[in-house]
Amino acid sequence: MLEIARLTVDSGWIPPRPIIFLFNGAEELFMLGSHGFMTTHKWRDTIGAFINVEASGTGGLDVVCQTGPGSWPSYIYSQSALYPMANSAAQDVFGAVPGDTDYRIFANDYGNIPGLDIIFLLGGYFYHTSSDTVERLLPGSIQARGDNLFGVVKALSNSSKLRNAHDRESLRDTAVGSEDERAVFFDYLSWFLIFYSRRQAMILHSIPFALYFLMPFFLRLPNSGVWSSFMTFWDFFKGMILHAIGIILAIIFPVIFSILRLLFSGHSMHWFANPYLAFMMFIPCSLAGLLIPRIVWRCFPLSQDVSVLKSSKEQLADEARFWGAFGLYALLTLAYLLAGLNGGFLTFWSAAFMLPAWISFCVSIKSFGHKSLRSTACYVVPLIPFLIYSVYFGGLMAQFLIEKMGMMGSLPPPYGYFIPDAVVAATIGIVTGWCTGPLIPVAGHWLARSSIMQFLLHISVLALALSSQFFPYSTDAPKRVVFQHTVLTADAAQVVGSSYDLSVVDSNSLLFLFKHAPEVSKELHIGSELLFDTISQSRQESWVGIFPVSFLFSRSLKFPADNDDILKQYRYFPHLSSYKPQIIYSGGSRRVYLEFSLGSSKEVWVAVLNITGPLSNWSLASNILPGPERLDGGPPSYICRFSGVAQENWTFWLEASSSEALQVEVAVVDQYLVEPAKKLKSLFPNWVDVTAYTSFLSSYIF
Repeated sequence: MLEIARLTVDSGWIPPRPIIFLFNGAEELFMLGSHGFMTTHKWRDTIGAFINVEASGTGGLDVVCQTGPGSWPSYIYSQSALYPMANSAAQDVFGAVPGDTDYRIFANDYGNIPGLDIIFLLGGYFYHTSSDTVERLLPGSIQARGDNLFGVVKALSNSSKLRNAHDRESLRDTAVGSEDERAVFFDYLSWFLIFYSRRQAMILHSIPFALYFLMPFFLRLPNSGVWSSFMTFWDFFKGMILHAIGIILAIIFPVIFSILRLLFSGHSMHWFANPYLAFMMFIPCSLAGLLIPRIVWRCFPLSQDVSVLKSSKEQLADEARFWGAFGLYALLTLAYLLAGLNGGFLTFWSAAFMLPAWISFCVSIKSFGHKSLRSTACYVVPLIPFLIYSVYFGGLMAQFLIEKMGMMGSLPPPYGYFIPDAVVAATIGIVTGWCTGPLIPVAGHWLARSSIMQFLLHISVLALALSSQFFPYSTDAPKRVVFQHTVLTADAAQVVGSSYDLSVVDSNSLLFLFKHAPEVSKELHIGSELLFDTISQSRQESWVGIFPVSFLFSRSLKFPADNDDILKQYRYFPHLSSYKPQIIYSGGSRRVYLEFSLGSSKEVWVAVLNITGPLSNWSLASNILPGPERLDGGPPSYICRFSGVAQENWTFWLEASSSEALQVEVAVVDQYLVEPAKKLKSLFPNWVDVTAYTSFLSSYIF
């Protein structure tokens, strides 16, 4: 952002509209900084468009993963970005991803401002770790981002679509409906971006489905009659079902292989530090699953009367297989469209490139013969642009997912152990089916042979056995561990107890960690025969300071810690007190006046209030109560977060609708560690990244 500001000044370009560079913080605390700007700043209603600059890793090409309201910001991006990388399918799935950005505050919750959410996707191994440093930036990433941003900023500032909040509101009722619709867009190898409106997609994406239904009548009706047309359609339908089964088997086979491997392995995620292992393990068995229906096809006779038609049985079978596969992609494209999603271009372009490939194949048959390898080559060559794109997009998606598996959460046993491997296997199966599916109707003639199937299965078994010899983690792909020094306090100067609470955020549990980190086990006095039942479990409410991240944890453990070191380092602890008498109203409700002190905390990251009971109002967050949360199956509670350090105590009030007690639990996350905790953190091996902090917990009844 600083470099864009410098370039704006030094280039001599004078922006026709003012440009705001907003350096807001507290994004990780659920967008407190952007929320503060959009609710209190005098400029909030003057903004006509915004660009949210994000990162989910240390580089790679920028991806526009969210855009709106309306389609014009993505159109501006498509025209002005030097290295465009955007995908409307990303917006379809972003809501299902456990993450959030400031985009929501500006575009949805408080501003309804048109904008772009641009994110680095790759390098996720270092995301939110101590290794997320300047040295880890992928070369060229910042340069490409700057080139894109400067062009987009210039284009946005010149756009006639820019309107302030008042103008947007006044024009909303009279605006053309299509202006509020999301567009369909995607880049091709970041060379250029294809963009078309939702209305154009309604027409364009319906064409393959119409072709699939009309083609049997077009091929047979003039010469062979209606009955032959229906029999042709029935063969096409069988081809579609068998191709769909092939895609399903391409997903199921890798999942089964991944589960079988885990049954004979001591740990999961062998592919995490070496992603190529995942492709070696799962692509061959996925191809085997994809080819099985091609072999089974021989058991299903054609419904068409070959003697009546002027084509050989092999030609009719190829025709049925091709149009069956084409029909499946057409049906999926239509399903995307009817569901209101914008990712249908993935299957639409599969079908679109299959048509010229089929025409080329049909023409080549006359010259080279039906079973000629040259005829098959004539089918494959027109598909090459699509195959390149599908490998590019599918490989990027698989790599992104593999990197994120290290922080997707530790799910409870017995099934949680299998989920990351099964998810990666299924994803690679989907990518394999999408990339190679269009080839199967014609090229399957050369591939669906017993020798090829045996080779694929042998490669799969060999890769599965080989992968078990690899360790899942490395310094470049660390395992994430959360280390919380929990301190329970009763007032400003009394420690009730303390413990070291540990958790992991992937499927390899703490038992795996202690097995491969003997120095940590020794420091915590853990024996060689460690069992979860022999160690105290860390309860969910102990992690309220980082709620809701704590939902990623399961089977967290706690170990006793000494209180004396805490008492030596802190004069006062965070605490809550009543600073004036409560007011009781005639209807039975009451107002409690509270004062919150952070004590002598060193480096506060966040303070959290968890309030349970008959809470009806508070003076926090513009006097608006959020939706209640439930911690570990407990009663409904209201959570408020504070960010930063204040020199003065914070005062606020709570209102209760009855005389029933209000319980307030306080958690303060301090990034300072006492010496014994620092020592324990230093004992973890270099393939582990430890997020460590001290959490002060106290509870009050009012």
